[in-house]
Amino acid sequence: MTDYSDSPDRHQPFIAHLIELRDRMLRMLLGVALMLLALFPFANDLYHLVASPLIALLPQGSQMIATQVASPFLVPFKLALMAAVFLSIPWILYQFWAFVAPGLYQHEKRLAVPLMVSSISLFYGGMAFAYFLVFPLIFGFMVSVTPDGVAMMTDIGAYLDFVMTLFFAFGAAFQVPVATVLLVVMGVTTPEALIEKRPYIIVGAFVVGMLLTPPDVISQTLLAVPMWMLFEAGLFFARLAIEKKDDTAGSAAEPAETSPAPLALAGAASEFKPLTQQEMEAELNAIEKQDEENPEGEEEEIDGHHSEIIPPVDLDEALKQANELRLDGKEEEARELLYDVLQHGDEKQSEVAHNILSQMI
Repeated sequence: MTDYSDSPDRHQPFIAHLIELRDRMLRMLLGVALMLLALFPFANDLYHLVASPLIALLPQGSQMIATQVASPFLVPFKLALMAAVFLSIPWILYQFWAFVAPGLYQHEKRLAVPLMVSSISLFYGGMAFAYFLVFPLIFGFMVSVTPDGVAMMTDIGAYLDFVMTLFFAFGAAFQVPVATVLLVVMGVTTPEALIEKRPYIIVGAFVVGMLLTPPDVISQTLLAVPMWMLFEAGLFFARLAIEKKDDTAGSAAEPAETSPAPLALAGAASEFKPLTQQEMEAELNAIEKQDEENPEGEEEEIDGHHSEIIPPVDLDEALKQANELRLDGKEEEARELLYDVLQHGDEKQSEVAHNILSQMI
């Protein structure tokens, strides 16, 4: 299969990619290790900070306990390690990005960066939501329903497992807007289809809340309702993304003074169905094969005169050159070539040209 990437990293051998992946993973581990070294001296303070929502609500004279011999050391160390991983997420994602970025197209890079930033921000926002709003409500309810004669003295290890489960659950649940926008932008679904399925999505949010949170109605509801609200927010931003994409496509299809070819694009836009990346590569491979079988141009008779038309091989070459220009970021030059193909090309050539144009929106 022909490779159209503009990056030399695409041509590295398999072993070179494995070596780079190993280096990236070592840098991730090194970043987490350095963060752990910085946090470990404050492990006990970190645990007190995490436990403060429960400690503040315990009855007078109650306290947390350690039921295992090594718990006073291992539990704060475990918290410091988890905190190091959570705080190192931007560094970890950057290393993943640096590994895969050379293999991405320009329009994919433009989409990936804001998605990464918003995803990290929402994950931390979900953790903050759990700590400042959910924990006080859950622990207040648990303390209030404690039977008479029962002293609530929570084990520090069990408490850490409980709060880390909630942290992860709310951090993951807050990714709903990113997932919604991504599915709509990729064409997997549409805002209208999501609106029709809204009742099922609401029920699904409560099911996910039941599975990800401890077995109590309060934590389940406090997770499910924000997931629903975040879905609505993701639906709103997905509509904005689609409108922006349509506006950009409309402006690209407006006629220009120097080139009448955009009229052909505007006329066929309603019938165009984008090819997948595999289909477009197959078409370009077929074009290369056609170049070898039919290298010469043809002549046609127009009003009694013989006029040499643009040979198909020239249009095929224009498609390949336009794709390379697009990968190089020279979109204006690529558009001129694609408009020529839309004027003079056959149905297959026009379809490939439309597909390349759609990737520059």
